[in-house]
Order: sequence, then structure tokens, then C-alpha cells
Amino acid sequence: MFKKILIAEDFQDTNKGIVNALENRLEVEDIQEELYCDKAYNRFKVAFQNEEPYELLITDLSFKEGPVERKLTSGQSLIEAIRVVDPNIKVIVNSMVDDPAEINPLFTDQQINGYVCKGRNGLNELIMAIQEVSQHRTYVSPQINLNGGSALFELDKYDLMILQDLAEGFTKKEISEKLKSQNISPNSESTIDKKVSRLFDAFGAKNTHHLIAKLIKQGRI
Repeated sequence: MFKKILIAEDFQDTNKGIVNALENRLEVEDIQEELYCDKAYNRFKVAFQNEEPYELLITDLSFKEGPVERKLTSGQSLIEAIRVVDPNIKVIVNSMVDDPAEINPLFTDQQINGYVCKGRNGLNELIMAIQEVSQHRTYVSPQINLNGGSALFELDKYDLMILQDLAEGFTKKEISEKLKSQNISPNSESTIDKKVSRLFDAFGAKNTHHLIAKLIKQGRI
């Protein structure tokens, strides 16, 4: 079982419930919580540099704006930043999102280890997710079907944004810089490359031009 866990969640009541469950039901020794992604990242980085790394990150996807200036504005951007420092850290996303088209890329592109959909049974599912991930298994809330045919082929807003830029002739590097300038995360060139590769596989495309042509023909872009 994990002994050191970092929680990134911008609702204090949710944090308290998670912390209490981890302490009382899983007897986790060291739990830290942060309301902002940047603070969570800084805490993680310091611990890693001190050779006292966190073993598990639990994060929401969306974080509301506050009085603190932010560089990392979403759970995706936090995961991406932390993975650069420690590619091996386990990650569980705890979110209200229940759309497989949005959840699938978290596993394929960002290599998360578990996904829990917040709800009436969300806390119990989070406990199960932690137990499964600690045993090097993957967990997904039972009400989420990631294997449905439409889940693999449905384009989300992020996919469409990248595809539109590719269709207009932007390179992946230029798209990365554009996303950064618009404060949209994730925005690294490697993440964009993984996204495009996933779309190649999903639509049976040989290259970018082939992919764009197929999607235009299907009326998807």
C-alpha cells in the first residue's frame, strides 16, 4: 500500500473526505493536499529532490480560477509536469467527467493508472482504485465503458483543436507554442504527437494528410 500520497483538489470538503478515508481505511502515513496545481507540483518536486518522493498523485481535472496566478491550470497539465520529473509515479484521476471520449486519452496519452468518477459511491470507488493501483492494476469506475466502439473514435474538443491547426498547415511545434500562448493544457509537443498517433491508429491513417482527408470525408472536421 502507498505510504505517501499527494492530493490536488480545489474543494476543501472533498479533500477532507479523501484524507479521512485514506487515514482511517487505508492507514496511509503521509498525505498532503493542495488546492492549486502549481502548489501541488512544487510540493511534489521538492519531495522528489529531497529523495522523499510521493508514490501516488490523486488529482481532479478541472480547477477553478482563484486569486493565485497559475501556470498549471488543469489536472492534465499537472500530470504532464509531474511525469517529466518522475515518469513512474502512479496517478489516479478523480473527476466528474463521465465521457469515455475524454477519459480514454488520459490512459492512452498520459498513462494514468486509475479513473474514478465522482458521485454517490465515489469515495468507496477511490479506495478500491488505490488498492488496485497499489497492486499494479488499472482501475476504472464501473459505470464508465471505455471499450465501446464510439469511445475510441469520438473526437473531443482538444482533438478537434489540434486537427484544425494541422489542417491549416501548422506543425506540431507551432501548435504546442500556440496552445501555450493561449494557456491551454496539455500543450507539450510530445503530448500532441501522442494524440496524433492515437488518431492515426483510430482512423487507420498513414500520415497527417491522410488523416485530415479521411476526417473531412467523414464530415468530422
